[in-house]
Amino acid sequence: MPSSPTGSGCAVLSDSDIGPVIGLTTYLEQAQTGVWDVPAAILPRVYFDAITNAGGIAVLLPPQPVNAAIANRVLDGLDALVVTGGKDVDPARYGQARHPHTDEPRPDRDAWENILLHEAIARELPFLGICRGAQMLNVALGGSLHQHLPDLVGDTTYQAGNGVFNVVDVAVETDSTLSALLGGQTLLPAVPVYHHQSIDRVAAGLRVTARTDAGIVQAVELTAVPFGVAVQWHPEQSPGDLRLFTGLVSAARDYRVADPHRTRPAPHGAAEATA
Repeated sequence: MPSSPTGSGCAVLSDSDIGPVIGLTTYLEQAQTGVWDVPAAILPRVYFDAITNAGGIAVLLPPQPVNAAIANRVLDGLDALVVTGGKDVDPARYGQARHPHTDEPRPDRDAWENILLHEAIARELPFLGICRGAQMLNVALGGSLHQHLPDLVGDTTYQAGNGVFNVVDVAVETDSTLSALLGGQTLLPAVPVYHHQSIDRVAAGLRVTARTDAGIVQAVELTAVPFGVAVQWHPEQSPGDLRLFTGLVSAARDYRVADPHRTRPAPHGAAEATA
């Protein structure tokens, strides 16, 4: 058996044995821990648990100063991207004034995720948008949002408030990536939702692939790339159903194999094994 710096008898892992690296965008908010009350990059654990339980390696991507070169340097180290939930997208990005119920803008996060998405799309890096992530994708590509769903539907079905997830049934379009990820299932009962905004004008290139019975968009796909899926609900809140995450991890593995331009370090211990 090859030698390893971790000890006699430990096998050396090949690149194919190691899960793909999945980047997840984070919040940048005031946070408390112990005696500290400071701005911090944070993300609920359920997001990266979903990635690791699906076989991926999760890395966090906090908002920071960005341009295309920086975004591409970050993406060079990833096999897939998850744009996570969080505060509302700045409505100035789609030409509207802020609704009284719309969050204070987070321009640093908006700019960060906007460029990451554009550069990920350019290189066909697999990506999954979740809640805000679906809205950010639509806005980044030129679409708009309903800023406050209670004005449209008349109630708080989609966001109960106080951190309580409501559930809604979602109808999924056949012949879609989403339907394939779900094994052909066309009705998803009781998916967890927590959003007071939703996609309004759908951006060019996006296909709506799921709605509620009230017509509220619950999923879109970018048809020009192999894997570009975004859902309005929160799949990370359903740890017993990892199908979207296993699908993303599978696409990330395929991307890692197919991308001929990336250089990767030799697996840990490879030098010792060949010495």
